[in-house]
Amino acid sequence: MTNPSPESRLAEAARALGFDWFAIAEAKPRPGDLAELERWLAEGRHGNMEWLARDPARRTDPELVLPGCRSVVVLGMNYLREEVDPRRTDHLPTPGYGRISRYARTRDYHRVIENALRKLARLIDQELVPGARSRPYVDYGPVMERPWAAEAGLGFIGKNTMLIHPQEGSFHFLAVLLTTAELAPGPGRREVRGCGDCRRCIDACPTGAITEPWRLDSRRCISYLTIEKKGALTDEESAMLNGWLVGCDICQDVCPYNGARARPVGESALGEPFVPAELRLVDLIQDAEGYLESLPASSPLRRVGAENLRRNALAELERGKMSAAE
Repeated sequence: MTNPSPESRLAEAARALGFDWFAIAEAKPRPGDLAELERWLAEGRHGNMEWLARDPARRTDPELVLPGCRSVVVLGMNYLREEVDPRRTDHLPTPGYGRISRYARTRDYHRVIENALRKLARLIDQELVPGARSRPYVDYGPVMERPWAAEAGLGFIGKNTMLIHPQEGSFHFLAVLLTTAELAPGPGRREVRGCGDCRRCIDACPTGAITEPWRLDSRRCISYLTIEKKGALTDEESAMLNGWLVGCDICQDVCPYNGARARPVGESALGEPFVPAELRLVDLIQDAEGYLESLPASSPLRRVGAENLRRNALAELERGKMSAAE
C-alpha cells in the first residue's frame, strides 16, 4: 500500500476541520488582476477602505508576501442555512425590523477559520514538508481570495464579483494558505458556462452597486455602507440600506446557482446561529450597546459596533416612516 500524498493528507485534514472546498494553485504573479485592481482603486471604488490601496502589487504576487512561495492552498467553508422564516421576494424585512446578513448570524468566521488554518499550516511545515513556511489569510492581508479560488478550479467569478462554484453556489467563506512547499496543483480553471446572459444580480441590486458585469462600486454596496462606512451616512446613503442593518445577501439570493444547486450546511464549525434574521429597530436605537453585550464575544456584530448598528437602525426607521407616508 502506498503512502498518501501530502496533498491528500492536507485535503483530509481540511475536511476534518470543517472546510467544504479544497484546491491548490501554483503560486505565480497575476498581472491581469493587478491591472484591474489598480483601475478599480484609481476610480475610488474602494471607498474609505484605504488598506486596499496599500501596495496593490503584493495582492497579486504571492512571493511579495511570502518570499519563496510556491503554492496557494484555497479553502472554502459553507455558511448557507435553511431560512426558518423565508423572506418575501422583495427582500424587505418585517415593518419595524432590519435584516441581518446570513454570514453575521453565527460565530465570526475570521476566528473559526483562522484557527483551522493555523493547524493546517503547522501540518505542512512540521509534517508534510518539514522546513516549509506557510502563512494563512482569511479575508484580510494582501491576498485576493476569489481570483485564487478560480485559478485553483473551485469555480468562476460571477457578474456580482463573487466566486461561484458550478454545483454549490457562492455561500462559502474563502481562505488561503500561502506556502513555500511545492504542492501538486489541481486541474486548475474549469471551463464552465458561468453567468452567460444572466443579469439577475445586476437587476436585483437596489443601489446599482454592480455598475456593469464584474464591476462593483463599494461605495454603493449595502454591505459596505452598513459595516465598513464609518461616521454619519448621507441622506442618499441612508436611503440605500433598503431594509438591511448588517450586510446584504440580495445578489447571492437571486443567483440561479444558489437557488437551484447550493445545499444548506448541516453541522458546522461555525456553530448554530444565535442572531435572528431580523432585529427590532427600536431596541437597537435605545440600547445597541446592551444588545451587543448580550451576544457571545465571537459574534461578527461586535465588529460592526454599537455606533454603526444604532446609525443603521435610525436610517431604517426613518426610511420606513417615509415609505409609509408615501
